[in-house]
Amino acid sequence: MGQRRIGQLGLLDAAVSRRKPRRADVLDDIGRLLDWAAFERLLAVIPVAAKGEPSFPALMMFKALLLQRWYGLSDPAMEAALFDRPSFQRFAGLSLDDETPDHSTIWRFRERLTKMGLIEELFAELQRQLDTHGLLIKQGTLIDASMVTSAARRPRKEDGTTSPVDPDARFGADNERRRFTFGYKMHVAVDQGTGLIRSGRLTSANIQDVSVAPDLLPPSAGTVYADRGYHSRSLRELLAQKGFGDGVMRRAHKNQPLTPEEVARNHALVPLRSPVEAVFGTLKRSYGFTRMRYFNAARNLTAFLLACMAYNLRRSLQLNPA
Repeated sequence: MGQRRIGQLGLLDAAVSRRKPRRADVLDDIGRLLDWAAFERLLAVIPVAAKGEPSFPALMMFKALLLQRWYGLSDPAMEAALFDRPSFQRFAGLSLDDETPDHSTIWRFRERLTKMGLIEELFAELQRQLDTHGLLIKQGTLIDASMVTSAARRPRKEDGTTSPVDPDARFGADNERRRFTFGYKMHVAVDQGTGLIRSGRLTSANIQDVSVAPDLLPPSAGTVYADRGYHSRSLRELLAQKGFGDGVMRRAHKNQPLTPEEVARNHALVPLRSPVEAVFGTLKRSYGFTRMRYFNAARNLTAFLLACMAYNLRRSLQLNPA
């Protein structure tokens, strides 16, 4: 039956619009920040309903997923909030008379994004627009990884090292404390100075940080700053080949301690690379990534990149207030 038509303002919308807001709405500011038509074009490949109820517009559904990440809402809670909150409706492009999607519709749309692999394209489009706005400095890039616990129960010793509930999760050790986590790793490359996430990857927790670095590095990375977990000859050679600066901390090897110069260099690099920890802190504290919500890597990647996009949009307003 095709796609619903939404956003046609009625008398109730006109009455509400005459009320002066008590404070500026951050959602209105974010709504003005981007060219949403570019996202709509990427989302146009999602098929509309052939029969039954007309589909909700894909852009509206995508905005609903961003609202979920900002406010930490489950699908049922998002259904209720989108029905009740005029600011949510306005951001999503709904009028007060429009029908709103239920929780199963929200879930199915997120599944389509996952299965069609669209989340990476949407993230890339956001990066392009942030670059167009001049928000990316590109003088330096901070790369790092952080563990996230699986949504599944941690396997007991007698169960082995994998979970039938979450087959993509693995045990991984924290490089510093040697504490084992069952789950995943978030990998990010962060723009030095602005704190914007330039790229993100999600892997099982047992994947070494340095093995993800080549795929994580954005174009025009500048000087790349990283902790000792990224110290390897192959990465140093890659940085030199691409013309990027080497801000990777050095690690001692067996029978090969660090020289005094290398120790001093590491100390000097600590304050330069440490701001990336604040990004992980925000993703975990404000976007719920102390524990994964879903039971496979593909769904968790969609949730993670949606959170990265939501983080970047809020951060962009701090850098460039409307």
